[in-house]
Amino acid sequence: MADRTFLDWPFFEDRHRDLAHAARGWCAAEIGTSGFSEHTDIDEDCRMLARKMGEAGWLKNCVPGEYGGTNATLDLRSLCLMRETLGYHSGLADFVFAMQGLGSGTISLFGSHEQKDEWLPKVASGETLAAFALTEPAAGSDVASLAMSATRDSDSYILNGEKTYISNGGIAGFYVVFARTGEAGARGISAFVVPADTPGLSVAERIEVIAPHPLARLKFEDCRIPASALIGEENAGFKYAMGTLDVFRSTVAAAALGFARRAMDEARSRAQSRELFGATLSDMPVVQSQLAEMAIDIDASALLIYRGAWMKDSGVGRISREAAMSKFYATETAQQTIDKAVQIFGGQGVTKGSVPEALYRDIRALRIYEGASEVQKLIIARHILSETAS
Repeated sequence: MADRTFLDWPFFEDRHRDLAHAARGWCAAEIGTSGFSEHTDIDEDCRMLARKMGEAGWLKNCVPGEYGGTNATLDLRSLCLMRETLGYHSGLADFVFAMQGLGSGTISLFGSHEQKDEWLPKVASGETLAAFALTEPAAGSDVASLAMSATRDSDSYILNGEKTYISNGGIAGFYVVFARTGEAGARGISAFVVPADTPGLSVAERIEVIAPHPLARLKFEDCRIPASALIGEENAGFKYAMGTLDVFRSTVAAAALGFARRAMDEARSRAQSRELFGATLSDMPVVQSQLAEMAIDIDASALLIYRGAWMKDSGVGRISREAAMSKFYATETAQQTIDKAVQIFGGQGVTKGSVPEALYRDIRALRIYEGASEVQKLIIARHILSETAS
């Protein structure tokens, strides 16, 4: 892996450095060089990775300490370091870790003690896979327009509607589901914990995408859940969804950073070993320029990511602006870094099974999910426009 002196930055404590080094060693031993190879059974591979990460203790970073976690509360720097490290070694391992965090994050942040006690230890052990069911066929980035309904009926709620592009769809043990309980717009949305075996919940279809991730469209037909499944307060779900994304959006940037670091290392190795026109690629100024651009973008991404994570861990209530900046910049420049690596590899870079080719497929979705790049720019602009000139 590339030089890791960034761990000496003042954003980190010794526990973060120890975590990064230990995770890096585990990945080298347990994942090795096979992390970007083809997967014949994605569902089983996800379950296997969750079990292995649970046994190793890595998933404990996804839940608060009282419920089996490593830290008293969710520590964003730890989450980012884990996703960066896993992303460097395996896109699928990063996906599994990310979904354990995001899928249970609303429970960790806003759930009742009973909800946390029931689900979070299973998340930390890898026994149960988690999922975050927010997106709908007509409500992606515009969360306030979601149409799925949750109708109160005595001591129950009845869910009707669809969710789509749900990560871990079909293999999750539970879904955190957002549905409309009140007026139109953001103020009428609530969040619920729905076990996967609840009658009326079904997987309408599995969705195949360019990177090997388990996604599905879910259908809820008169799906009855107890009132105790409500997370927090009724009609506060939009706030809970945004609060959850506020934490985990930064980790998407960290995963992109891990992909970019791997791409640069692969490109550097290729440039130093590949001979062309009587010299190595690394002797060519154009390739040196590409490597320099990669390094600059990687350091800039890391600074944005860990600045925001440090702020959150230091007690700042919301880091929407910082999270949006890091997600936008890290995912966009990681795409460019990986594209440069593909170019340096030439034909091998587009050959199925090569690391640059796998990275090229893995990175693309990160510019869309948990808020597309265009949405991140809107968030940043709104913060700038709301600031008072000094």
